[in-house]
Amino acid sequence: MKKDNEKILGSVGGEALMEGIMMRGPKGAAVSLRLPNGTIETSLSDAKMPKDKYKILGWPLIRGPVNLIYSMIFGYKCLMKSAEKMTEGMMDEAEESTSKLDKWLEDHMGPKMMAVIGVIGSVLGIGLAMGLFVFAPEYLVNLIKKLAGEADLSRYIALISGGIRVVLFVLYMLAMSYIKDIRRVFQYHGAEHKTIFCYEAGLDLTVENVRRQSRLHPRCGTSFMFLMILLSICVSGLVYAIFPGLAAIAGVRVGLKFLQFPIIMAVGYEFIRFAGQHLKNPIVRAISFPGLCMQRITTKEPDDSMIEVGIAALNAAVGNVVIEDLPAPEPKIEGTDTIAGDFDTTSDGECAGETEPQQ
Repeated sequence: MKKDNEKILGSVGGEALMEGIMMRGPKGAAVSLRLPNGTIETSLSDAKMPKDKYKILGWPLIRGPVNLIYSMIFGYKCLMKSAEKMTEGMMDEAEESTSKLDKWLEDHMGPKMMAVIGVIGSVLGIGLAMGLFVFAPEYLVNLIKKLAGEADLSRYIALISGGIRVVLFVLYMLAMSYIKDIRRVFQYHGAEHKTIFCYEAGLDLTVENVRRQSRLHPRCGTSFMFLMILLSICVSGLVYAIFPGLAAIAGVRVGLKFLQFPIIMAVGYEFIRFAGQHLKNPIVRAISFPGLCMQRITTKEPDDSMIEVGIAALNAAVGNVVIEDLPAPEPKIEGTDTIAGDFDTTSDGECAGETEPQQ
């Protein structure tokens, strides 16, 4: 499978799902799932980025926030679909052991109520993230200021707050990696990276070739999130250096985090995209190093059956195989075509591409 590596580098991306992988490439978004019976089911759908409809959304510094939000929406839908697929038929088997409350909920809660519950769950998830990575660091910063007494910590506030967020982020991901189901998702995450690396290296997509690849990649969503934390430290530090009085007001510090978020997403996106196409640049490698280290937590070595799923998805996404009976187009979201997108939105037409420089 001889290819021009410069042309294919960054042309595909993906996301780990529950017992599956979503890959996005020139032919669309392919979802491959390992079903309970051991077979692999692959489906392919259209994948159009927002820029395909509104070119301005593909401009540098604009495309980052847009692609990130768009990819998160589609990635969440793919994840939910994979979870539903994995639990098909389980209700029948467990019906005899369900409690009276469970049966009542099944009888009285229709699709609309379940949708409401899904929205509530999403809101609670966002609230948890905000509490853990925005408000908790601020609470700890205020606590440190009190313990410091009259010592002036204003010039160090950005560094202290950022350091706390880094520690919380690492601990959170580490804790998640010990949950059995999440660990399997992390293994599929590793399979996704390895498969993309094999493709970008111009090698045949075989289990043996994929297995030899690294499971770390600078375009990964994990690297993107870690980079955003580091950028927030730099931006906050610059603002506090210019306006030192702002560092003493907790409400201003929280507000600043929200205001700088679009800027950080835009700059972080452009760097991650650049990094994915310049893996040998020493400066790029140095800046990418912390994110790659984090991937040692969020990716795990996959087994061969997981690699097979990654190969099936990527083959469909790049057109190496033809998937018949394509599913109906996804419903549109706010006037745009739903696409495959993973958190890692790092290149035009790419969604979460998570793969690491070959070692």
